[in-house]
Amino acid sequence: MAIDYVVELDCPPKRELSAAGILERLKERQRAREVIEWFRAAGDERPPAQMGFEFSQSTPSDSGDKQLIVVQDLLDHAAVLDDYADYCQGCPANRAGRPYGCAGFIQYPITALAETWLLERLPAPDEPLVWLLLRQGIQKLGYDGGSVKALRAAAADQAVRYFELPDAPQRRLGELRISSDQLLEMIFGVGERIIPNHAGILLLFVHAIERDLEAEEIQDISSSEAAKRERYDFLMSEPAESDPCIREFVAFFHALYTAWKLDAPLFADA
Repeated sequence: MAIDYVVELDCPPKRELSAAGILERLKERQRAREVIEWFRAAGDERPPAQMGFEFSQSTPSDSGDKQLIVVQDLLDHAAVLDDYADYCQGCPANRAGRPYGCAGFIQYPITALAETWLLERLPAPDEPLVWLLLRQGIQKLGYDGGSVKALRAAAADQAVRYFELPDAPQRRLGELRISSDQLLEMIFGVGERIIPNHAGILLLFVHAIERDLEAEEIQDISSSEAAKRERYDFLMSEPAESDPCIREFVAFFHALYTAWKLDAPLFADA
């Protein structure tokens, strides 16, 4: 289980396979390779056509029925990716510099360290313009964290854990108290596609781009003019105290930054 995302810049692979179809095949290929490694590590040299495993895709409302999956079937279904991989060369959405480098994953469970790190990146009152924008967004758009809190609570009764912590950490920012449930709802609770306008604001909030800005410069964050966005570098990096979840969030925000600069949506399936 993971949060899947892809920069949804139009291209032949996405037209033929769809963004969701590309993500599905990438996950299938990755899962097949992991299973083959497990079998080989156990001394099993059978071909993938003779390897099988049980798989259950659980959701908060449905524990999921187990299915027997043949590894070769996954590889066969994912093989079509190779037919379109050449289109990734030189693609501006290919942030990772590899075939389908516009796509990525944040694996569950989301760790306590990652949730705390995200909260620590938010603006404090000594950055008044961005802090006021954050407060206004939470109050006006009603980000109370309810949808993420429900997921966190439901996952407590599931075999699959979505969060390491049973309760969301919080941070006080002056008169504003915000939880990671609210922040994650702000990021992933806006539908399957994060549009460029929202992406720019999120990048400000988590300090992935410069936020020591004047009011008119903050308004430019939502502009579709490429020249205005070109002024901004990606500032986020992995902290000294890190874990794989933080590393995956840094990659996610770089994908969001890439989509924003290209004026393209980011498809995200959480």
